[in-house]
Amino acid sequence: MNTSFGPYRKLQKRARQIALVAGASELLGWDAETGMPPAGLAFRAEQLAFLGGQAHRSWTAGVVGGWIKACEDAGFDPASPEAANVREWRRAYDRATKLPAALVEKFERIRAVAREAWRKARERSEFALFRPHLEKLLDLNRRKADCLGFAESPYDALLDGYEPGARAARLRVVFDSLKAEIGLILGPAMERSAGTPSDLLQGNYPLAAQMAFNREVAGAFGFDFSAGRIDATTHPFCCTVGAGDCRLTTRYRENDFTYSLYSILHEAGHGLYEQGLPAEQFGTPLGTAASLGIHESQSRLWENHVGRDPSFWEHWHPIACRHFPGLERFRPEQLTAAVNRVAPTFIRTESDQVTYDLHILLRFEIEVEMLEGRLAVADLPARWNDTFARLTGLKVSRDSEGCLQDIHWSLGDLGYFPTYTLGNLNAAQLMARARAEQPGMDASLAKGEYTALLAWLRDRIHRHGLRYPPDELIQRATGEPTGAAAHLACLRRKFGVSS
Repeated sequence: MNTSFGPYRKLQKRARQIALVAGASELLGWDAETGMPPAGLAFRAEQLAFLGGQAHRSWTAGVVGGWIKACEDAGFDPASPEAANVREWRRAYDRATKLPAALVEKFERIRAVAREAWRKARERSEFALFRPHLEKLLDLNRRKADCLGFAESPYDALLDGYEPGARAARLRVVFDSLKAEIGLILGPAMERSAGTPSDLLQGNYPLAAQMAFNREVAGAFGFDFSAGRIDATTHPFCCTVGAGDCRLTTRYRENDFTYSLYSILHEAGHGLYEQGLPAEQFGTPLGTAASLGIHESQSRLWENHVGRDPSFWEHWHPIACRHFPGLERFRPEQLTAAVNRVAPTFIRTESDQVTYDLHILLRFEIEVEMLEGRLAVADLPARWNDTFARLTGLKVSRDSEGCLQDIHWSLGDLGYFPTYTLGNLNAAQLMARARAEQPGMDASLAKGEYTALLAWLRDRIHRHGLRYPPDELIQRATGEPTGAAAHLACLRRKFGVSS
């Protein structure tokens, strides 16, 4: 394709202008989570609503549709990267033009306020403080789904924005099978972990030492701190302001260094993906992550398949002891056992590899029921608590350990949670393929050498951006579509469970 073609160049320029606005919104959101004075909330909500509306109007202008149509009519090579940009611009334009700008602005304004309401509700463990905000966001999401259109469930219209092509009915088939298999693995895995006390690593870990160790590990993985940083927040996340500015966040406990460490390993996986996208394509689909399910595959791969592998602590134990001298009383295998201990827990971000997906399956079903009008927001805590008890055997006594623990609903992100489990499945397939194609990879990981693995991920995932839809990208990278087989095989192997 000739990128000098006028309409294509105009689309590039418009897309990059919108990316500048989106980056400003990301920075304002990051600031709201890490340092904004409480009294600034109302003004921040207006800022985000204004910027969201401006970006929406800029992209849905009639001339943009004309430029896209001109590119489609030009007969460009369908296999070219530029054609992929046009394809995704068409998809984004068609979705955006179905949403009124006033709805977009209202959504941004309400979720900015809801985020702070959730934080207060979580601190006090009082769902009633957050309930009216969630009801407003649920109503707005239903209105968005109606505008976007759907064949079976309003959930599909929202899910498609996070994981293009995914549908609730198809996910439910995969998730139901996964839930059954996890049930067979959980008991034996818990028995294998029974000899490792839950408080084995409890101690005194100064925050400064945690920050230094986390930075050292993330840097070794390949995260570029000349183009990124780490800050503290209530709920960890990764934020990309623009090319050369990727920000990780975590939270700390002075009695447990793994609380912040594994959060950083997770967020660093997201950051590595963002830093690996083609910088010259910033603002275009080719410079954008393929989907949240692909994004989550990167974080879960580095957190679990690298960070919880025995080779990780074989290498990092002596280094960790320099930061935390109290760890000298443990052997590397004891650290490995501690961070792989299997036992149901209330908090998703603290859950083990076996039970993690049960948290996602619960949220998926609740989101579908709320959007389809089968579950009122007022009944959410009871529905959560009852189902969680059936899935895990744990009785929720505090909203902060139940339906208030995650920030996503306060952001209006309904349809988001399934991508976490898709990420788990994709991560296992990617790691299995990387090992098969690089027989010496495990030996490198045992030495704390991560360059080869990162280079493989750069080649198979990062450099493509959104050139391929997520299902095709995984098929190309691993030789098979996303499925549960590799993930379940990994769990059975790790915890000594026969198939």
